[in-house]
Amino acid sequence: MVNFVLIAVCILAGMIFKETKSIHPDAHKGINTWILYLALPAVSFKYLPKVQWSPEMLFPILSTFVIAIGCFFFMMFYSRQKGYSRRSRSTLELASGYSNTSFIGFPLISAFYGESLLSIAIICDQTMFFALSTLGIIAAVKGGSKSGKVSAIFILKRLVTFPPLIGCIAALVLSQFIDFTFAEPLFDKLAATVSPLVLFSVGLQLKFNGWKKLLPQISASMFYKLILAPIMILGLALLLGIKGDVAKISVFEAAMPTVVTASIIAEQFRLNTKLTNLIIGFSILVGFITSAIWYQIIEMIF
Repeated sequence: MVNFVLIAVCILAGMIFKETKSIHPDAHKGINTWILYLALPAVSFKYLPKVQWSPEMLFPILSTFVIAIGCFFFMMFYSRQKGYSRRSRSTLELASGYSNTSFIGFPLISAFYGESLLSIAIICDQTMFFALSTLGIIAAVKGGSKSGKVSAIFILKRLVTFPPLIGCIAALVLSQFIDFTFAEPLFDKLAATVSPLVLFSVGLQLKFNGWKKLLPQISASMFYKLILAPIMILGLALLLGIKGDVAKISVFEAAMPTVVTASIIAEQFRLNTKLTNLIIGFSILVGFITSAIWYQIIEMIF
């Protein structure tokens, strides 16, 4: 119960601080810097060395790419039916195909399943970032630039300079040679800052102005992200015979709302940032409800 209260308090605090202008408009950037450079790498060092690797652990990786590729085809048919431009289609692909696996996923997994299963969630999160930095960037470039081309060097640079990914790889490699037991109290303290700061940052960034005109696109995006995507991963898990915690967390992470980073990429490549921000805001609020429903479904099936 405390975790759910924490979620509500932190997000509402961020929204109130923003609306009352009690905090600098760009305060979330400083908070995100702490999260990206210190808190999330600490989570990797805390949990990844303890992961028991098996063939089933490939399923979270597979599920992330299934969602991204499925979104490509879903939005292609939807955009053609509605007569949307390539720019609008790319915006919908970017906002609908990639889950908020850490900023919302980690606190919700802690609330529903406990912190011990964050080790699986980290795999989902890092794979999601890899997919976003490759397939997501390609989609953004096709919709936002005249040439529609993106260099492999640009994508590689984004990957190798992303702090949580560096932390993830470092935790996996260094733990094979170094016993980090002595540093666990430090990792515990740093990792404990993830949930409250992430949720507060999300609250600072939520935007809902002008949603009525874009309601059809917002609804289509949330339908795919919050309903269809987890259904696909649930079906895939049953088809492949994946069970237990790996299946539960993979499906649950697939049901997470749109990733906040999508807004940054949309702005960078001149996509429809207003639509992206609205999808992020509404999917986060609705996602709190649908994630509780998905939890019940997952527990009944697995």
